[in-house]
Amino acid sequence: VQLQASGGGLVQAGGSLRLSCAASGRTFSSYVMGWLRQAPGKERESVAAISRYAGSTYYADSVKGRFTIARDNAKNTVYLQMNNLKPEDTAVYYCAADGSWASGVRGEYDYWGQGTLVTVSS
Repeated sequence: VQLQASGGGLVQAGGSLRLSCAASGRTFSSYVMGWLRQAPGKERESVAAISRYAGSTYYADSVKGRFTIARDNAKNTVYLQMNNLKPEDTAVYYCAADGSWASGVRGEYDYWGQGTLVTVSS
């Protein structure tokens, strides 16, 4: 599966952004999808994950209550709605896909998109 992330940009603290990730292929619904981020000088962090038919979701503690992951299997797309953004959310955000829920929650994905930069100004 090939993944193409979009929607990043510059936003003020307290603002919102919605990231999208379009996947190629006809087996999108067979993948656990996730969003991860990496800030300069920091380790990569698993931000959110969603199961194949959206029955389960996972969020990092740092984004709970502010970020929402969703997917539309008919459109082969996964979204990350980010509200009340903080400067510490500044990072390159990657979408990723995997066949295993457990791996996805751990941030261990087989397929990765190219990343989209989110910058939150204070």
